Amino acid sequence: MDELFCDDADDADSRTPIPSQLPAHLSAIPLAARMRPRSLDEYAGQQHILAPGKLLRRAIEADRFSSLLFYGPPGTGKTSLAQLIARSTQSRFVNLSGVESNVADIRKAVETAEAMRRLHQRGTTLFVDEIHRFSKSQQDVLLPWIERGTVRFIGATTHNPFFYVNSPLVSRSQVFQLEPLDSSDIVTILRRALTDPDVGLGLLKINAPDDALLHLATMADGDARKALTALETAALTTPPDPSGLISITLDVAADSIQKKTVVYDADGDAHYDTISAFIKSIRGSDPDAALYWLAKMLHAGEDFRFIARRLVIAASEDIGLADSNALRVAVDAWQAAEFVGLPEGRIPLAHATVYLATAPKSNSSYAALGAAMKDVSDGRTLAVPRHLRSTAYKGASQLGHGENYRYAHDYDGNFVPQAYLPEGRTYYHPTANGQESRIRERLDFWRQQFASASEKSPPPP
Repeated sequence: MDELFCDDADDADSRTPIPSQLPAHLSAIPLAARMRPRSLDEYAGQQHILAPGKLLRRAIEADRFSSLLFYGPPGTGKTSLAQLIARSTQSRFVNLSGVESNVADIRKAVETAEAMRRLHQRGTTLFVDEIHRFSKSQQDVLLPWIERGTVRFIGATTHNPFFYVNSPLVSRSQVFQLEPLDSSDIVTILRRALTDPDVGLGLLKINAPDDALLHLATMADGDARKALTALETAALTTPPDPSGLISITLDVAADSIQKKTVVYDADGDAHYDTISAFIKSIRGSDPDAALYWLAKMLHAGEDFRFIARRLVIAASEDIGLADSNALRVAVDAWQAAEFVGLPEGRIPLAHATVYLATAPKSNSSYAALGAAMKDVSDGRTLAVPRHLRSTAYKGASQLGHGENYRYAHDYDGNFVPQAYLPEGRTYYHPTANGQESRIRERLDFWRQQFASASEKSPPPP
């Protein structure tokens, strides 16, 4: 093959060779597509569903499955796994896209599958990528063909199928979640690409040290496709040395993949899972974890107002009366972030995050409200005792409203025991955490007074 050259800026006669081009059958297809695994042994990651003995592995090896749904972030191997399943079961592989295909495409695919089964006794694996992009009616078209066994259906989606795929289709399928690949798995894929002469870059002389490959794997953030694309860019744009060796150094790797892009969908699993981890880290008193999830959300462009609202909620739900100042800190952080905007707004959000995570915890008031609301919704609705009813209108006294009510501020300590519920019920159980321990002491005393008063005389009607 002919070598390509680029001009040297300092010497018009000195030219540095660019790497020889790959054969046409390789250069026409992106490396990420060429490096799809050819067997389950080459498939990297997803050991939680594909390790020997796991359900999906057993189903594939025994050829005993009907419909499958794979969901997970981009670049985790959903399409590759579908192709492997078709190959291992010796069936035709038909690929439709939820973005580009329509009902006519679906009907044509299943009619061809029916003909192939009838005439050649060969099954068809129908793979629909981005199945959540199909409308409800498009998804419904698949159901009778799946029921008849005309095709083996495999759907792939980056969105949670329990929310974005029709329930009838989900109920007919086994659902498997694919996780982002570990850096070690991606490094393994990259090394295989560097040495494979048939579909990889093995025809080129490339030196890629561990730190460069690890950087690509880390910045790819679990996405093997992104790492392979960056590796291909580095290999095909880096001039070789006089011996023809292409050196993919750490600097070359960093330049090839550039900024890390966090996988984060504003209305999908990443959004809800990350905020869940953030709140649970605050609740669990781990400021380091809480700050990491906060950083991830901010890096991904999450609306800071959404984060601030969750901080305000956590301040009352999880810290509560153990440190009532937490609510003020959370509200102040929200207002400060709103006032200064991003990027500086992240500073008060971090302030509130650490304060809440390190504050004493109590959900007693939140739990008490939940118990009271359950009684209101499930039990008999209690009438307001007459001595507590409003006297702010003419004629109330004729109805006996307010009679025998005792004004607390007329008594020592601004407290007088009297019935405030027609039935004695206890909802609030203060903890001994933080400031709530003092509330607990006062309330224990008051409740003893209530109990003594109720024993001496019945409550007013």
